[in-house]
Amino acid sequence: MPAATFGFTWRHCLASSVRMGALGLALIAGSGAAWAAGPAVDASGASSASTHPESIRPYRIHVDEAQLADLKKRIAATGWPDKETVNDVSQGVQLAQVQALVKYWGSGYEWRKAEAKLNALPEFITTIDGVDIQFIHVRSPNPNAMPLLLTHGWPGSQFEFLKTIGPLTDPVAYGGRVEDSFDVIIVVVN
Repeated sequence: MPAATFGFTWRHCLASSVRMGALGLALIAGSGAAWAAGPAVDASGASSASTHPESIRPYRIHVDEAQLADLKKRIAATGWPDKETVNDVSQGVQLAQVQALVKYWGSGYEWRKAEAKLNALPEFITTIDGVDIQFIHVRSPNPNAMPLLLTHGWPGSQFEFLKTIGPLTDPVAYGGRVEDSFDVIIVVVN
């Protein structure tokens, strides 16, 4: 199936890769003190002073309760197709599996808990070529740590990398060697 079917082209992928590489280079070259003092960011993530849109600024995730309620309402209103006519996945994902997943997202998933987990980390946002790039930047206690840029694929998210932060930034605490330390930068791909 051609990439354009999904609303993007390989040119878009290449441009995104270049932007993420530029962000990585900026973080690797810059010191924390140089960008940690960016303009304040409100709960929606909007900058209160955007005189330098390319600056790196603190970021916090906050989804309005009304948006969460609307999402749950739409999930509950999902219309379901008939059950598949075979007992295997030859016709695609089985209806029961999809219904269980949708039920979890509609009533079992605790977004506020996930939001708090992300907001406990040092999150930032910058604008490169008019595109907002969110990222998590966790520094190692080792001052000689090497920077490591992690990006996820679609439909993944930054949650895939959260359990790697400790072992990568502080390998000694996990039985590793100090020279295996990294400053971890997790780029959020929307």
